[in-house]
Amino acid sequence: MAAPRPPSWEAELSDPWVALEPGVDPAERVRVVRRAHERFTDAGTIARPVRSVVADSWRRSARARVSPECAGAVVELADGDLGAYRSEHPLARVMPLFRELMGTFAADGEHLLAVCDAQGRLLWVEGHAVARRRAGRMNFVPGARWAESAMGTNAPGTAVAVGRPVQVFATEHYMRRVQPWTCAAAPVHDPRTGRLIGAVDITGGDGLAHPHSLAFVQAVARAGESQLALLAPPVRSDEKVELAVLGRDEASLTVGGRTVRLSRRHSEIVVLLARHPEGLSGDELLCALYEDESVSQVTLRAEMARLRRVLGAELLRSRPYRLAVSVECDVDVVERRLGAGAVAAAAAAYAGPLLPQSQAPALVRLRRRLAEQMRAALIEREDPDLLADWAHAPWGEEDLAVWRALAGLRPSAPVLARLGELDAELT
Repeated sequence: MAAPRPPSWEAELSDPWVALEPGVDPAERVRVVRRAHERFTDAGTIARPVRSVVADSWRRSARARVSPECAGAVVELADGDLGAYRSEHPLARVMPLFRELMGTFAADGEHLLAVCDAQGRLLWVEGHAVARRRAGRMNFVPGARWAESAMGTNAPGTAVAVGRPVQVFATEHYMRRVQPWTCAAAPVHDPRTGRLIGAVDITGGDGLAHPHSLAFVQAVARAGESQLALLAPPVRSDEKVELAVLGRDEASLTVGGRTVRLSRRHSEIVVLLARHPEGLSGDELLCALYEDESVSQVTLRAEMARLRRVLGAELLRSRPYRLAVSVECDVDVVERRLGAGAVAAAAAAYAGPLLPQSQAPALVRLRRRLAEQMRAALIEREDPDLLADWAHAPWGEEDLAVWRALAGLRPSAPVLARLGELDAELT
């Protein structure tokens, strides 16, 4: 089948993303996006070649179907939600430093200091009052989403998109309304994990159109990372953290010689975080914990705040939610021994089903999977003593497959009688 013919230039300029349809030559796509953008920026005003970082950003913006004529950003966080989110965000701890380093520069130069999270949502926008009012007309305000996929090429949004410092001059912005501004932003990373947590930005007029602006904001970002490292020293590597959750409804967490008994909900959360050392977002935790989809992020944040008071801020981190240390869980011990073929050792460590009263969807799946793995290993091992231990345990009293395997190896009268009862019940 012949490749589709590129549309006419007139159509391309009126609807630039038609050139992004499958089958259009990649080089042609670049030309279409470039010409379309020049139309929206008063073609001919760009005297120099478009920098690759900007051209790549334009292409991503076009693929995301960002409109160059968009009036302003969408405010996703407002009032109480914004305040709660900011207070828990790691960058809240270095905002005093950012203000000290950039506040006077922004106010004196009629610029703005802005800080966003890893999703491009603005958390703080501070600086000259006149600049704030002008920026407010396009919703460059706290809580607004300035991700590149929502607002096109802009320094904070593009910096978190590419993970490196970016400076955007005037008509390099994808949206017409943002083109009177120039901005420079640098990403900020968690000094421990290297995970991107947001970006710091300076936004203003032509006075920022200098390479020193980018170097300055990059130095501020590095200073913020250094401050985060000082504020959150590593947990001592010699501290032993153990989590026991098998055969009990409430987990027991032991850290540094201190044992904490967790509530049922906190037990579920700690198990999930121990299984995901890279961390879980709020949405991921909600899906893992609650069958009811109407449970809100506010409920989860309140639960995490209570858990942080129990464990301590040095052990429980946020954005994403994660444990600051590795945890040895009895579930991991059983899985590791089963994987090594040490069935007897795994059976000795299996104290019962994982949090047997938990109805959290992710925990139900994990509990069922671990029990099935244990049962299958015992049946395959064909050790009558191990099978008898399982069959006579509370969780194995009605396990027909195990009782049949035990009867085949040890057909005693009590075993055969119990097997007959189970067969009759099933019939």
